[in-house]
Amino acid sequence: MAKATEATQPAQPERPGMTDGNSSEFTVFCKIKPDHADALREVLAAITMNAPAQAKAAMRQIGTLHDARHVIFDNDTRLMFASRFDGTWDTYIDDFAATVVGSNFDKVFGHTEGFPGIKDPNVKDWFVSQQAPALVFATSYPDLTVQQIWKDQRVNEAFQEVLDSPEFREALDNPATKALRGTPAFQTLLDEAAG
Repeated sequence: MAKATEATQPAQPERPGMTDGNSSEFTVFCKIKPDHADALREVLAAITMNAPAQAKAAMRQIGTLHDARHVIFDNDTRLMFASRFDGTWDTYIDDFAATVVGSNFDKVFGHTEGFPGIKDPNVKDWFVSQQAPALVFATSYPDLTVQQIWKDQRVNEAFQEVLDSPEFREALDNPATKALRGTPAFQTLLDEAAG
């Protein structure tokens, strides 16, 4: 039995990156292999132009990725990848390996120095070695996860359909709904729906 004064090790190692509510940031800066910048641009263009539906499907499968971007800079010598995600850092990296994003990562980061491959057991250590945590990180909706945002979109679309239906207009004109229509909450709901 551990003494009360002994520290216990966390199940997951401490990972770099700031959080704001449910969201965390992830930014890596990598050295591009010499003479690989043009090939890297071609890979990024192919991912963007040829497989946007595949990339969106993978983002849906992962279900925690808010946004991601790649930037080549410093005269074609460095690559930045930055993203925002929900959940733990380790799960986020694991999720990449389980989708088409993992093969895209192999194609992209294969043009950077030292990348072991997304399925390599040392890939997390490699990402940590390349990661530079943000000094400031804030989101407009820190308490909303990707899953909650998608649900809110589905509910809003359904609600808009109800508002546009003749049955809803008929119900509003019914004298029995006068008390409901007069409440501040209902008026706020209609105002928000109007945009």
